[in-house]
Amino acid sequence: MSNINSRRGTSSSSRHNHHYHANLDRIIQCFILTTAVIIIGGYYYFISSATSVLLLHDDTTGSSNIHNIRGAGGANSDIKRNNNNNNNNADSKAIAKATIGYAITVSGCPKNNGSRGDFGAGIIDGAAVLKHSIHLNSIRADTTATATTGSTSGSSGSRRSKYDYQMYALVHPTAEHCARSQLQPLGYTILIRDTPVPLQDIQGDYLRERVPNNGCCGDKEFVKLHAYTLTEHPVVVHLDLDTLVMKPMDDIFDLMIDGTIGAADSNNNNEKKIDVAFNDPIDTTSTQQQGINAFFTRDYNMANHGMKHVGVQGGFLVLRPDIKVYEEFQEIIRVGDFRKNGGWGGMGFGPFYGSMTFQGIIPYFYDHLHPGTGVELNPCVYNNMAFNPRDKPTKNDIVDGHCRDGYNRPDMNDKCEDCRSRPIEDVYTTHFTLCQKPWECHPQDQDRIQERLCRKFHGEWFRVREDLETKMWKRESVVDGDEMAKVRGGKFQPEQFRGYCKGHGAKSYIPIILPDDGELAKAN
Repeated sequence: MSNINSRRGTSSSSRHNHHYHANLDRIIQCFILTTAVIIIGGYYYFISSATSVLLLHDDTTGSSNIHNIRGAGGANSDIKRNNNNNNNNADSKAIAKATIGYAITVSGCPKNNGSRGDFGAGIIDGAAVLKHSIHLNSIRADTTATATTGSTSGSSGSRRSKYDYQMYALVHPTAEHCARSQLQPLGYTILIRDTPVPLQDIQGDYLRERVPNNGCCGDKEFVKLHAYTLTEHPVVVHLDLDTLVMKPMDDIFDLMIDGTIGAADSNNNNEKKIDVAFNDPIDTTSTQQQGINAFFTRDYNMANHGMKHVGVQGGFLVLRPDIKVYEEFQEIIRVGDFRKNGGWGGMGFGPFYGSMTFQGIIPYFYDHLHPGTGVELNPCVYNNMAFNPRDKPTKNDIVDGHCRDGYNRPDMNDKCEDCRSRPIEDVYTTHFTLCQKPWECHPQDQDRIQERLCRKFHGEWFRVREDLETKMWKRESVVDGDEMAKVRGGKFQPEQFRGYCKGHGAKSYIPIILPDDGELAKAN
């Protein structure tokens, strides 16, 4: 006889067990699902974190010192922008070998709204176009661009630089009120610097009394020497505002940083990549032992038969920054041993134009005090000013007279290159001295040797300005001459001046109008 209560108990227990197992299955399923979600979520979190770390590593290694490139963008500022735009160009991932410092000096503010030298349009327009020419010949350059110096002249577009850049303005205190407001928005780091030695502290009477009126800027020209204090950079290039960079100078930078001049050519001639004056070889033994610390050009346009030494051209100097070198220059100026008929140290480094200041003290330092540490470059290739190499006028493209650069080089047998005939494709930098300033709208359109190269240089300057405004500042791009005149306002030779000149002369020039701060910040 069965126990009813027992059967009911068994049935109740079975139902209980059924519900128990069902609930357990649900719990297990939820546990498995939750675990899967956690694992998958953790996996994606790990991947995104690792990617962020890699990107952060790229940012810090791509810039030699991030706080030292404020105002000009980090070494990888363009790289990040290209990646965000899904640019598949492999060059966009390049990391700069080093950041080169580029410095200009502003020693004074405009006088009567003039346009020459540091004054007038030269401050904003010269500084803006100079900086952009450096940009086009740096690692940040857009190699796909078509309206750059390289694509129009065949010079700088052929190879991209390995180096980044940072812009500095060495500003004398008397020029701060005009220079800071105009240069800082362009991305220049403003450094207010007085002369290295106060005038009253110069011990030599002759120098102390006469240097304020020597050369273009008197003792304020010594402010350029502060470029030697920019020791956060392995190399510094000091340029005048009225210069233009047309090709990357990587071979010079490589030599100063690595002690080598790139790869040797088929003849194992390691010197061919740097065009040295008179084709003199670079002493690689000296380079390895004490280093090449400066590259410069000489101002043969100012040379004469009575000069023992020719001064450097003050608008171009590639230097190795060093506080000890700066302090040595300070001591040379403080002692002030500049003699009336013998120049610095009585060694013949003067008298000539600017010999008491930069043009004289630089060759005195590298030729006499530290021989073998400075290299004179070919002035037809670097800092080309399109000057007459001979001491008599050129008539009907026929040169006459003796070579100015051969006065102290009898071994050259009075043979000298005419820089006015050098193809523009060979030129690394040009300096608008004898060719006059681009912002003075000189057509330079007569078919003679004195003007042909100058016209090309001026045309290059205006093309770089156009590239700056259309590519960097995103202003309207125009091609047709009539359209240029309509959009930009200038009808005078639009194929040459790109719509920025209304006629011949400085008053006809249409100055650069800077974008608002936000647009400038994006561009910089």
